Amino acid sequence: MKAVILVGGEGTRLRPLTYTCPKSLLPICNVPFLERQMAWLQGHGVNEAVLSLGYLPDAFVRHFPEGNFKGMKIRYVVEDTPLGTAGGIRFAADGISERILVCNGDVLTDLDVTELVALHERSGAQATIALTRVADPSAFGVVPTDDDGQVQAFVEKPSREDAPTDWVNAGTYVLEQSVLERIPQGRNVSIERAIFPTLIGEGLFAMKSDAYWIDIGTPEKYLQAHADLLDGVFNPVAGGLAEPGTVGAGTSIAHDATVERSVLGRDCVVASGAEVVRSVLLDGAQVAPGAVVSDSILGPGAVVGDKTTCKGCVLGSGVILEAGTSRAGELIGLREGDQ
Repeated sequence: MKAVILVGGEGTRLRPLTYTCPKSLLPICNVPFLERQMAWLQGHGVNEAVLSLGYLPDAFVRHFPEGNFKGMKIRYVVEDTPLGTAGGIRFAADGISERILVCNGDVLTDLDVTELVALHERSGAQATIALTRVADPSAFGVVPTDDDGQVQAFVEKPSREDAPTDWVNAGTYVLEQSVLERIPQGRNVSIERAIFPTLIGEGLFAMKSDAYWIDIGTPEKYLQAHADLLDGVFNPVAGGLAEPGTVGAGTSIAHDATVERSVLGRDCVVASGAEVVRSVLLDGAQVAPGAVVSDSILGPGAVVGDKTTCKGCVLGSGVILEAGTSRAGELIGLREGDQ
């Protein structure tokens, strides 16, 4: 089976980290997110992935220079202009004449894709959507269904009070060619707003799942994904990647430093007397003597100076916090004009 993975977004909610690295290539417990996603798909029989690219496309080609991942073939398509979710799927699926699986490139999940495909086949569906349950459905496509799983409505981002259910679009779909043919070529089209609503009553089904599911697209959720792997809430074995890595090769932690519930990439330094708690340090990040880092993400090569406190911050690549300062709740390294 072939999969289309939508990885073209700019990852604006994860800036400044995504200035230098696409969101889908940021690591989750020292494994690039996209590798975790591909291992999960491979475990359900996917043998080819088409990456629908837009932002920083060369980064993906550099990451997979041989065009494969553990035997899974990788193809790249690059949108010259944004085509939306439906337009991007149609563009990426050009030349594929069979049923396809589609997934968003920012959702960490152990959804049973095999079960999703089986339901799709049993129901004779044109399209089948995986659903997950959330506390606040207002930021999602809300999908009420009947007892057989047939979709009754598709309500994109309703108010919390008006949401007909708390089961929402989980961003994984099985699509027949008949669905792709409904999407205009070369146009910016949303599958959630323009295509799925037209399929209601014509073979649009959904599967409710209590599988682990998280959108890693904000700093809070990115940190939560790490914590969930460390706590065993998410089962990495289901994705073919057995253990989360907490300390990368070449990393140095002083004997009197404190590191708790944190993940450190390659060649990081945690110096004497420093504390790192509930945080993620990407490759080459440094925490100087006596510094305290908590609930923060340090980008590649970022430095927290001597006796500096960094709480609830995101530091971009190469950012240096001066010694003796205190920073809290900041995105440090944003470019002019960004919020």
